[in-house]
Amino acid sequence: MRFLAFMGGLAILVAIGAAVFFFGGFYDVAARDKDPAAVAWALGRIRDAAVIRSAENLRAPDNFEDSAQTIAGARAFAARGCANCHGAPGVKWAKFSEGLNPDPPDLKESAGELTARQIFWTIRNGLRMTAMPSFGAIGASDGEIWSIAAFVKHLPTVTEENYRQWTASAPVATAPPPATAAPEPTAAAPAKP
Repeated sequence: MRFLAFMGGLAILVAIGAAVFFFGGFYDVAARDKDPAAVAWALGRIRDAAVIRSAENLRAPDNFEDSAQTIAGARAFAARGCANCHGAPGVKWAKFSEGLNPDPPDLKESAGELTARQIFWTIRNGLRMTAMPSFGAIGASDGEIWSIAAFVKHLPTVTEENYRQWTASAPVATAPPPATAAPEPTAAAPAKP
């Protein structure tokens, strides 16, 4: 009985300590620094499990494997600015993507590990605590998202020449201009009313 009381008291103290640590602002949320290994591992496992479960009942369209679908996906990939963070054959990642935490995956490497349904779900819904936006939330149709998923799934075999030809007439999204840093406030600066 004393052991259970001790364990209960210890659990309460740990919970209070965790609350003070996280809600007191002691946990570093800066993107400049990498997450501790345990946090990165846990977030990765949680993310992967959620995507797998959420995507399991999706069904790719019948034309998913058509080359026209892959080409349309390449055009949408370029037009939506996906290459800014993920790169593309012959296209370097935008400089700002180096500051994202976690790093955006190299889709040429990770496409083989993911199902088409998982790729679609991720593009459509985005991922919290990453820089991956929800393209469904900004008006991309499911058809367009499936075409991007088809392109990503075929990305390991897409050559620079293929990508250049497929996207030649696609509007290419550009990286946003770099932000001008605001001057740091000083202790002597008067407060604004």
